[in-house]
Amino acid sequence: MSGHAIVVGGGIGGLAAALAMHRIGWRATVLERASELSEIGAGMSQAPNALRALAELGVEDQARAVGVPTHASANLRTPDGRYLQRARPGDATAMLAFARADLHRLLLQAVPADWIRTGAEVTAVRQSGSNVTVDFVGGELTADLVIAADGIRSTVRRLLWPDAPPPRFLARTAWLGIAPIAGLPGSITLGPGGYLLVHPIARDRAYWAHVTTADTPGVRYDQEKAEVAARVGAWHDPIPALVEATPAEAVIHIDICDLEPLPTYVRGRVALLGDAAHAMSPDRGQGAGQSIEDAVVLAAALAGEPRIEAALRRYDTERRPRTQATARGARKDGDRTTSRAAHRAMVTMIRLMPAPLWRKGIAADGNPTWRWRPPRLPSSTRP
Repeated sequence: MSGHAIVVGGGIGGLAAALAMHRIGWRATVLERASELSEIGAGMSQAPNALRALAELGVEDQARAVGVPTHASANLRTPDGRYLQRARPGDATAMLAFARADLHRLLLQAVPADWIRTGAEVTAVRQSGSNVTVDFVGGELTADLVIAADGIRSTVRRLLWPDAPPPRFLARTAWLGIAPIAGLPGSITLGPGGYLLVHPIARDRAYWAHVTTADTPGVRYDQEKAEVAARVGAWHDPIPALVEATPAEAVIHIDICDLEPLPTYVRGRVALLGDAAHAMSPDRGQGAGQSIEDAVVLAAALAGEPRIEAALRRYDTERRPRTQATARGARKDGDRTTSRAAHRAMVTMIRLMPAPLWRKGIAADGNPTWRWRPPRLPSSTRP
C-alpha cells in the first residue's frame, strides 16, 4: 500500500513521521505553522530504544555523529558535591546527548525539501470515507491520511478530540540552557525539591536543566537567568559556572505538563503522534524518543496492512499501552525526584545501592523501556 500523508507539525516527531513515510514509498506534505522551520528547546538525550528507531529511519550514523555520550545517569550527586553513584573511567554509556536543533536538522535534511510548507497553520480537518482534507492558512490539501504531530497543544487533537482534557500542569517548572563549556561527562544533582541535569553536547557545549516544584503555572521572572542562579548558586561546581556562562536571552523557562491518557490515538484517517498523543514529563528522557518510535511503528503498519483503517488500528493497539505506561512512569519519577519529603530516603537508597547493580540498571538492556526494538521497514537498508 502506498499513498499520500499530510503531517501536521514540523518538529522532531513530524519530521520523523515524514521520513518514515519516505522510507516506505509514501509521499508526505509537512504543514508547519511557523514561518521558519526550527526546533524550540535546548538539549535532550536519546536512549537505545530511540537510537534503534533512528537506525530504522536510516539516520543512525548521522545521529551518532552529532550526539555525545553522556554519563548523566551514572553520575548522581548531592548539591554539596558528594557522589551517590559515580561512573568509572572507561565505563560505556548507552545514552547519547544532543542539542535539539542538531537532531531536528539531521531529520530535516533527510526529508525531501519540497515536502515542507511553512506558514501553514491548520484551521480545520474534514474527513470522507476515502480521504481527509486539511484547511490551513493559505489553502487546503487532501490526502489519504493525516498524521498530527503538532505538539502538546495540538490543533488537530482539539478539533477531532473535543472532549479530551487540556494539558495538565504537574506542579513542576524548569529552566533550560546551553553553556559553552567542554569536557563535562554528564550528571544529575539531586536536591530537596528539585534536581539539575547536565549533558555534554556537540561543539564543546553543555546542556543543563533545573527542574523544581511550582505551585502554579505561568509564573515568570524579569531576569530568568538571575532567578535560576539564585536557586542553584550554592550548589557544587560546575553548576554555578554553567548558569553564568549561558547567555541571559538563551535561558528558557517552561512549565512541565503532560496529557491524561486518551482512549484512542486514531479518528478515522487521522492519527495522533508524539506529544499530540502522549505528551509526558521529561523525567525519563523519553518524549522525543517515543515520537520517533511512533513514526516507525506507524510506517510499518501502513506497509504491512492492506487498508489504512487496519493499519491505524494496529498503530493504536501497539503504541497506546507503551506510550501511556512510559508517561505514567515519567510522571511518578518526577514526583519522586522533586519531593522534599522523599528526598532524604531517595538519597539514602541510591547511596546504599551497590555500584554494580546500579550500572546494570542503566546498561543498554538493563532498563525495560530501553529494550524496545522497532519493526523493520520494508525499504530499510540496515543489515
